[in-house]
Amino acid sequence: MITCRACGAADGELVLDLGEQPPCDLFPPAGDPGPDPVWPLRMWMCARCALAQLVEDPGTAEEPAGVEPKALTGQAADAVARLARAGLVRPGATVAEFGSPHGGSWLPLLRAEGMREAAEGEPADVVVDCFGLMHEPDQRPAMARRAARLAPGGALLMQFHSLASIVRQGQWNALRHGHFAYYSTPSAITLAASAGLRPGRSWTFDLYGGTVLLELGRDLDPDEATTALVAAERAAGAEEIAVVGGLGRVVDEGCGRVVARLREHAGQRVIGYGAASRAVVLLRRAGIDIDLLPEIADISPAKHGRRMPGTRVPVVSTAALTHPIPRAVLLFVPDLEPEVRAAFPRLDEEHCEWIVA
Repeated sequence: MITCRACGAADGELVLDLGEQPPCDLFPPAGDPGPDPVWPLRMWMCARCALAQLVEDPGTAEEPAGVEPKALTGQAADAVARLARAGLVRPGATVAEFGSPHGGSWLPLLRAEGMREAAEGEPADVVVDCFGLMHEPDQRPAMARRAARLAPGGALLMQFHSLASIVRQGQWNALRHGHFAYYSTPSAITLAASAGLRPGRSWTFDLYGGTVLLELGRDLDPDEATTALVAAERAAGAEEIAVVGGLGRVVDEGCGRVVARLREHAGQRVIGYGAASRAVVLLRRAGIDIDLLPEIADISPAKHGRRMPGTRVPVVSTAALTHPIPRAVLLFVPDLEPEVRAAFPRLDEEHCEWIVA
């Protein structure tokens, strides 16, 4: 029986089933013939608190360290600037961070604004959680731990990839092992309430097609932007099982579209870019291997000389993007397109085609 990772209810339904998938953090050496271990990859949605969540997880270690894309570092700088204008980021205030295991931290930016990192166990004026909470198997106690770090009058800043955006854009391959929860703004507010926190302000960003930064505190009231955001997500069906279940109905269409584009370039040089978790899921679900995609370039040296989980597709350095120039690049993470095109202008000069998965 499946029970909710947040409220414990058993009332809910599966909304997405991607079959047997390898862990997205497993990058075997390129010469390792496999087979790789696989586990079911399924999303279940609670009918009581509307939290979309991972069902099974292999419990493997996190992936070889990636390099933060400019889209992510740029969004962090933008967020800190907005928070400074809002008065949350201010000189002399204390901050604690619950980070993501994928790396990246706001602390350097916050120190530059004059904030001081709180000592272990010291209450903090601001607690930052940037994509960290979703990595917690037990959601309610994880939220309680974050709330417990707050000083009186303090604010928890929770950033998450919006489930409403995932559903609206059909981003079914956002589901991966190790990511235990997928939040709409209403479900995030419900989870926060279990720790005695209320919503205040909110900010939205284009990152990943729609990211929310939500202010939570003990004595807050939602502002107009937050009230409007909650209303819009509810109207879009972000709390409805039938609507979120639409993710499962676009999987085959999405896979078929990518496979068809790759087959159009049969006999020509095509290379992938971005050995990300969503690439692992897409390759496996669509049955794409080295016959259609001979290699994937990635900026992270830790992934070079390895292969994509569940396939024979090797991960290579970005030098492969220009030696020689490919006919097309399959981009697995749309947010990376501006920085990749800026870093490798020859691709556009040579009329390389961009295929966005």
